[in-house]
Formats: sequence, C-alpha cells, structure tokens
Amino acid sequence: MNQHEREVRVWDPLVRLFHWSLVIGFFVAWLSGEELARTHLLAGYVVTGLLVFRLVWGFVGTRHARFSDFLYPPAEIIAYLKSLVSGSPRRYLGHNPAGGAMILLLLVSLSGTVATGLVMDAGATAGEPPSTSALSPAPERRLAWLEEEHEAWEHEEEEDEGEEALEELHEFFANFTLLLVFLHIAGVLVSSRLHGENLVRAMITGRKRA
Repeated sequence: MNQHEREVRVWDPLVRLFHWSLVIGFFVAWLSGEELARTHLLAGYVVTGLLVFRLVWGFVGTRHARFSDFLYPPAEIIAYLKSLVSGSPRRYLGHNPAGGAMILLLLVSLSGTVATGLVMDAGATAGEPPSTSALSPAPERRLAWLEEEHEAWEHEEEEDEGEEALEELHEFFANFTLLLVFLHIAGVLVSSRLHGENLVRAMITGRKRA
C-alpha cells in the first residue's frame, strides 16, 4: 500500500487557497501599517473579501470546511485541551475541537480588525471626491493625501477622541489576531508531533492520513 492509498482528501482547494491567501494578506497588512498606507488598505480589502468568502463557505462548502464539522461545545473543547496536556488527545480527521475554536476566534478577531479599519478609511475619505478613494485610478493622490493627514495627526496637540478610540480598537484587534496566529502555529506543531502527521503539509496538499 503506497502513501496515497493511506491518505484521504480532507481540505478542498478553496479552503487551502483561502488559508494561505489569508496568511499573506494579514502579514502584508501588518508589516505595511501606516508607512505604506495604500498597501495596507489594499491588503485590508483583500482580507475582507476572504472573510466574506469563508463565512459563506462555512455553510455551503465541503464537509470539513463547514462550521458544523468543527465547532464543538465548550465542554468538548475543554476535554480535548486536557487530553492534549496529558499527551493522549483523540485524533480528528478534520479540525479538532481546539482548532475549531481557534478558527472561530481568528475569524471574529479578523472581522473586528477589518471592520474598524473600514470605518477609519470611510472617515478619512469623507471629505474627498469619490475619484480619489484608495482603489481609484489615481492612487497617488490618495496616498499623498493619507501621508499629509498622517503628518498632520502627528503634529496635532489633541486628537479627536472618537478617532483615537477607533484607532486603538483597530490596533487591539490586530495585535490580538497576531497573538492568536502564534497560538495557532503552536497548536499545529504540538498536534503534528502527538499525532505523527504534518498538518502544515496537509493544508498544502489537502490530504491527511485516513
């Protein structure tokens, strides 16, 4: 029996494309920040589109892509975490209870990040002609305006309380998402070791041991 006969298809191509596109989109947005405003905005819109897709695919997608396949009751999540600590967790073909909970947290945190970012961008473009939006044919005008606004904000003695609170909330969600990403990576490494399978490879090929 060869390797492919011992494996089954678990993750469909769209789930895998979503996963790695989201990884790239999030880190491009994280690394660009205010220094590369246009890149940051574009990455944010890409992540927004990906989240909308995943929400829909979570209801109409393939078996292991659906929320109903990997969202478990809190008691089952806690029981799995205890078994993980003891070194003898049950193996799941799809996402395990802890992995499912992590996905939900990531989706919620990312949604908070992009929602606050979109509100901030809407406020920034409120006084501009529509033709100078972030995705317009004249992006250099948009970028120049953002840079001027950023410099003006830095030299203001007092910042509008509403804008400041929104920016802080946006940064909170972004930082919380980054923390979740590191926890997710740690969980993947631990589960891969305990179950003797490469879960990163599985998210690339879509196949796992039967």
